[in-house]
Amino acid sequence: MSPLPDFLRPLVISGPSGVGKSTLLQRLFTEFPDKFGFSVSHTTRPPRAGEQDGKHYYFVTRDSFQQLIKENAFIEYAEFSGNYYGTSFMTVREVSKGGRRCLLDIEAQGVRQVKATNLNPVYLFISPPTLESLRLRLQGRGTEDESSLAKRLTTAFKEIEYAKEGAHDYVIVNDELERAYDLFKRVALGEKIKGDQLPPLDD
Repeated sequence: MSPLPDFLRPLVISGPSGVGKSTLLQRLFTEFPDKFGFSVSHTTRPPRAGEQDGKHYYFVTRDSFQQLIKENAFIEYAEFSGNYYGTSFMTVREVSKGGRRCLLDIEAQGVRQVKATNLNPVYLFISPPTLESLRLRLQGRGTEDESSLAKRLTTAFKEIEYAKEGAHDYVIVNDELERAYDLFKRVALGEKIKGDQLPPLDD
């Protein structure tokens, strides 16, 4: 069976930190080990325990990263907490060359930059059911102090606001993992689905 037309386009996945994107992606890669490839981002932050260069990130110096910016090597890049993160055209091409669909997990700021390129991806936004549920999920991780939690929730609010402008082709609310994964899988495989409504922002 030939792949659906949308399968040949990169899939840009965005959504607030803590919304469950990694869980959805891991399940997809486990179920379809040969269909998808992840674009490995470049970053200037040091590797964390267990992270491998070229698998989790390409770990580069700040000077190298700035040189790549000058060479227009990035589809999108941003600076968070004093470190650069970027998606290069090279990594997306490598995935596509292998006949896989390239998946990109990027922030709202990056989505705006991608829209200025000729990449022509499908845009998918993963949303929490409410901001309160996202706050509880982030607190449950135990990795955030109050100020970083507040910062992440402010960013989440802005990302949902941006999504409300109609920036994405599909929205999936991660309220129940099995349901969300079923929709996510269908979009990833190139199906056209009826997405979810974004939650109100005044909870």
